[in-house]
Amino acid sequence: MPEHDDRGWERETGFRLRYVTRYRYDAEVADNLNALRVRPVTHARQRVEEFSVRISPEARLHRHDDYFGTEVIEFEVARPHRELLIDVRAFVATLPAAPPPRPDWAALAADAYREVGAEYLLPTEEAAGHPVLADLTADTTGHRDPLELALAVCELIPDRFEYRRGATYVDSPLVDVLDGGAGVCQDFVHLGLWLLRHHGVAARYVSGYLFTTATAGDGEAVSGSPSAGGSAQLPAAGGRPGAPEPDPRAVGGAPSEPVEVDTHAWIEVLLPEDGTDGDRGPDVRAVWVGVDPTNRGLTGADHIKIGHGRHYADVPPVKGVYRGMANSNLEATVTMTREGPPVR
Repeated sequence: MPEHDDRGWERETGFRLRYVTRYRYDAEVADNLNALRVRPVTHARQRVEEFSVRISPEARLHRHDDYFGTEVIEFEVARPHRELLIDVRAFVATLPAAPPPRPDWAALAADAYREVGAEYLLPTEEAAGHPVLADLTADTTGHRDPLELALAVCELIPDRFEYRRGATYVDSPLVDVLDGGAGVCQDFVHLGLWLLRHHGVAARYVSGYLFTTATAGDGEAVSGSPSAGGSAQLPAAGGRPGAPEPDPRAVGGAPSEPVEVDTHAWIEVLLPEDGTDGDRGPDVRAVWVGVDPTNRGLTGADHIKIGHGRHYADVPPVKGVYRGMANSNLEATVTMTREGPPVR
């Protein structure tokens, strides 16, 4: 399905970004295998004009697209080392999203819609019996159309759950968020996916960056715990130590100085463009529309998409494993600079 199209590139905004990930090991490691999903995607309202990856120690890069269409960059550092540096740089031009379509519920009942939605309609977790989830499901029932539901979910989640670093880990199940009442952007997205799919709306997890010019508060890291001898390396969205929480009041604006931000996550929902006929043919026209439950609404030109999948595990920015009896310490920074006209 195409992204929602707005071809007015005279209104484009450019972002120069740098994403640096550094692993330090307390003993030598070897055979360090990694898969990166860090290259922003090119679609109708986003264009990648420059992109580079530098690895230290040096390694040969291999590229392919995964099942969901996200570019994967793989490399191996075979020789012993005690530090791994991944330095990603890009320049990306973006456009504001066009107004989303507003189909009725009958359009989503069509066989063609369910065929296109496919895996993005499948349940995300076995948490259906949780009392908090039951309350949220009841509170999201009865909306007049799918777009209204998606926007209501983006308001309900931050109303009911606190954005708090350290409340969850990269592999925390949804039940931890429901029990604890707090999480980060990836947790908000997983909860939103559960609710939307429960109501029959195809929805997918999106990984990317969000440009902000102010902070709403710092927090502690959200990351996995490495183990010796074959440790996984997996940073979480919204999980960099000391990174600012995206603030909805800070999105948009004029050209900027470099700003330290964070990786981010949001949702895309599949909406038919002419949604009054529930008996459409196999070539149903539909678009993926971005909504951000951390920032209470539709995504815009300040959201830079890397890729999508059913959930976070399909699009982690860095995933790796190494050989050695060592623990790792992760440092990651994302720096963005706005270049171009202000977003109106």
